[in-house]
Amino acid sequence: MEDNVRAFDYFEAFSRNVGWITQLELEILRNKRVAIAGMGGVGGVHLLTLTRLGIGKFSLAEYDRFELPNFNRQVGATVSSLRRPKLDVLIEMARDINPSLDIRAFPEGVTEQNLPAFLDGVDLYVDSLDYFAFDARRATYAACARLGVPTTIAVPLGMGVSALTFLPGGMTFEEFFCMEGRSELDQGIYFLVGVSPAMLQRTYVADPTQVDLARRKGPSTPMACQLCAGVAGTEALKILLKRGKVLAAPSGFHFDAYRNKYVRTWRPGGNRNPIQRLMISIIRRRLATMGAGQTQA
Repeated sequence: MEDNVRAFDYFEAFSRNVGWITQLELEILRNKRVAIAGMGGVGGVHLLTLTRLGIGKFSLAEYDRFELPNFNRQVGATVSSLRRPKLDVLIEMARDINPSLDIRAFPEGVTEQNLPAFLDGVDLYVDSLDYFAFDARRATYAACARLGVPTTIAVPLGMGVSALTFLPGGMTFEEFFCMEGRSELDQGIYFLVGVSPAMLQRTYVADPTQVDLARRKGPSTPMACQLCAGVAGTEALKILLKRGKVLAAPSGFHFDAYRNKYVRTWRPGGNRNPIQRLMISIIRRRLATMGAGQTQA
């Protein structure tokens, strides 16, 4: 193992990226720092994808451990990693790809106290927090807006991915999602409608009883998480290399592999948009009809 590490050569290891990017751009990526909060369904595969892209520096936050329900989608979830800290496992996996990685680890997750250190010197934040981590998510996006750090999120929905990017000087997370001061259940509804304006996943839910926002419960697929990594990796490349068109909020896009559909969305005003407000009302009515906080959305 030590011999293999000594033999590791960054430029040879990632030379097959050259062609789609230049040799100079590979060197640029090597010196970029990406922050990822959450090493679960999407965070772990984001880290490995960006490592293989050639990113050389990461700030990583996660406090959870691997459990059996993680096995269907989380790249670090294996029998050998059961009950181990997700952060430790994913750092080991990433360094097995690039042993020269510069990693700052935050095993307590992201908090108000550590956000300045977590975002210090960061070129891009990739949101991979648990769906229901509303307080941590809002605080992190607010800090990114203050510091001028671009952000991107790719959300696994059914068997597809919905993506949103927030760029410095543009529309902010809070301006788009309008979650401040709302109940936890309402934040769940507003976040769902915000990240999924097209709602392509709604038509093929096989067992609606498994979708329960009030009880923080929802189904997932490995395909969606893998699609998220491809989308987030591509958005990261465009932002970090400053080339290629980036669809920033209030624009976004949703691709659903099950339905073979791609929709580009544009929601001026975010969740204040009449279309979004209508969808929020529909979901609220379904919650009330189904009871116990269950919805097919």
